[in-house]
Amino acid sequence: MSQPIINPYLAVLLGVLAAAFSSIFTKAAEAPPLIIALYRMAFTVLLLAPVTLATGRRELRALTRRDVLPACGAGIMLTLHFATWVTSLNYTSIASSTVLVTMQPLFVITGGYLFYKEKITRRGLLGAAIALSGSVLVGISDFRVGGQALWGDFLAFSGAFFVAGYMLVGRGIRERLSLLPYITMVYGSSMLTLFLAAVMLQLPLVPYPPGTWLMFVLLAAVPTVMGHTVFNWALRYVKAAVVSVSILGESVGATILAYFIFHQVPTLLQVTGGLIIITGLMVFIRSTAQSDN
Repeated sequence: MSQPIINPYLAVLLGVLAAAFSSIFTKAAEAPPLIIALYRMAFTVLLLAPVTLATGRRELRALTRRDVLPACGAGIMLTLHFATWVTSLNYTSIASSTVLVTMQPLFVITGGYLFYKEKITRRGLLGAAIALSGSVLVGISDFRVGGQALWGDFLAFSGAFFVAGYMLVGRGIRERLSLLPYITMVYGSSMLTLFLAAVMLQLPLVPYPPGTWLMFVLLAAVPTVMGHTVFNWALRYVKAAVVSVSILGESVGATILAYFIFHQVPTLLQVTGGLIIITGLMVFIRSTAQSDN
């Protein structure tokens, strides 16, 4: 395996910063959840397809069913993640939704061990547990039992399961495929699945306000290209759990951004939880990096 051009652990943290804008742009878009996800993927494909065709045409022609089917499966998993998580934002708050969807390390650490024999040191598991407990603390004061909030919380947790599957599939495929052909197939299959769902549900593809179209483009450029694509790049060099646990930091960034943009003031519990998340991430990443080295 070739050496990465930059430190993959640093790249993952930068990807987390970009991904933190996802909740903000989604909340600001005036469109149905599936349409938001559809145009997010569509603009991402438009941004990446020319580069992929220019640099990876030979690899695209050499793809086999062994490569295409799992990549498309990852795209469907990503679709289900977006559909459930984006919808959850209509029923519960940004804090609750982000916390629950970032519970995916529970699935990724287990799946990484079962499918790829990825072992995490005791210190690393302690760091992951600290970060997870911080995530729970960030949103616990915001959880509301019953009615729409409970449905939104369930959808957000379902999104955690589906994004874990997307990461675990990507961990295997990225061992043999380069980044651009892989993510173009993933994002492309996700876009097609979302389009079919929108047509079946008779959701309006147009018109939408100019500000909403801007949100679609920003969702593609920032949390997808600079976030998810960076995560997929890093999966070739680090354990799936590293990407998964690091994404817990997204709730910290999203809560801070929600305060400045939507004036959603975090509680003392949420601030404390954010500090615990950062502490847990530092312990986990340092331990895992030392173990890999």
